[in-house]
Amino acid sequence: MADAPLLEVDHLTTVFDVGGRSLPAVDRVSFTVGAGETLGLVGESGSGKSVTALSILQLVQPPGRIASGRIRFRGRDLVGLAEREMRPLRGAGIALVFQEPMTALNPVFTIGSQLEETLAVHGRATGADARRQAEELLAAVRMPAPARHLDEYPHQLSGGLRQRALIAMALACRPALLIADEPTTALDVTVQAEILDLLREMKGRFGLSLLLITHDLGVIAETADRVAVMYAGRIVEEARVADLFRDPRHPYTRALLASVPDGRPGTPLKAIRGAVPSLGALPPGCAFAPRCPDRFEPCDRQPPGASRAGDGRTVRCYLHGDAVEPAAAVPGAR
Repeated sequence: MADAPLLEVDHLTTVFDVGGRSLPAVDRVSFTVGAGETLGLVGESGSGKSVTALSILQLVQPPGRIASGRIRFRGRDLVGLAEREMRPLRGAGIALVFQEPMTALNPVFTIGSQLEETLAVHGRATGADARRQAEELLAAVRMPAPARHLDEYPHQLSGGLRQRALIAMALACRPALLIADEPTTALDVTVQAEILDLLREMKGRFGLSLLLITHDLGVIAETADRVAVMYAGRIVEEARVADLFRDPRHPYTRALLASVPDGRPGTPLKAIRGAVPSLGALPPGCAFAPRCPDRFEPCDRQPPGASRAGDGRTVRCYLHGDAVEPAAAVPGAR
């Protein structure tokens, strides 16, 4: 179908088998990313965002595993594909920009050799042609003196230049979908803005779809078209960015927005009390219930299902009426 999503994640559950129990890091998560769209996936550390990204690329390592659900990319279900079938998709179909480029880049090879290898592995170019394309890629991501940086090692570059090199590597094979996992976290504010501007430019230039994973609501406001708010492995609210910032419906979303500093000197910060529960200690009901100021009797019994809250949004909260899709517990998870 012409209007089918580029990526469709349907009831994805990823668990970690520990001590005879299957602990859900991602619990029945569903979302789509359309062609040319930016979806922001936001939440505190430990919410399951990065595990979701690794699940999409089939890179979850034991004791982690995908327990159920489907991940369709261009209509093809990726769950259960053999490694030899997934390998060509990584980089050429779906590319990933990691949070910390120093751990993603190989420290013993030059930036140029790593770019050239990426092009060669996917059959895009070899030899002098690969070298030329590598230089063009560094120029495309606004790397100053790209020819010189080709012969440098990752430790010789600043954090911002390393992130540009990693983005160039992700774009080398012209993927349709770019997953950016906290791409600005380790950078100072000025460089953060430059990298976000670069991602927007690359998205338009190469016709990318973008799944942007972050804990920073400011990044979401500047970059995303839609946003999915994740907590303890579950998406608790999904909406268009403007709608969510104007009228957040889930208590966790409201608490996240309230915790953003307003910039006025002397104004106390509003923290969310408590902490994200660990995988082995999820409450029997709504995972946010122990921290929620609006909690009432049903919240402690069973996780709420997804309710339609108008404006094309969904909310997993008992405050918003009957669920159109009931939640199901992960077998053996609790």
